[in-house]
Amino acid sequence: MKDIRPETPDRKTILSFLAGHKTRMKLSLTICAHCGLCAESCFIYVTRGRKPEYMPSHKMIHSIGKLYRKKGKVDWETMEEIKDIAWRRCVLCMRCYCPLGIDIPEMISLARSICRSQNVLPAFDGGDET
Repeated sequence: MKDIRPETPDRKTILSFLAGHKTRMKLSLTICAHCGLCAESCFIYVTRGRKPEYMPSHKMIHSIGKLYRKKGKVDWETMEEIKDIAWRRCVLCMRCYCPLGIDIPEMISLARSICRSQNVLPAFDGGDET
């Protein structure tokens, strides 16, 4: 089946999502001290060899942070990277704890919502049908 999506993601829709959370998002991205204290509470980070790309702060900064910094002007490759972060590297278990009060799950959830708005979703194979 041929891909019929537009040349670039819909920036207007992305900006609309970002605008609705601008204050909390900007505050979260500004106050993150990159201290890594959120990491140990993330079972994905712990079970994946403590690789930096699985740290909750890294996931937030490289998903919603990237959309915010680029003001929604991203390409499909970037959206695919954000999809990978928001779904494959995070299960939204809400265990990540930030001592500075950043609600990391809220930011990852926002990234997922933006991906959904652009029809950038993880593949689902349907599971075992027997």
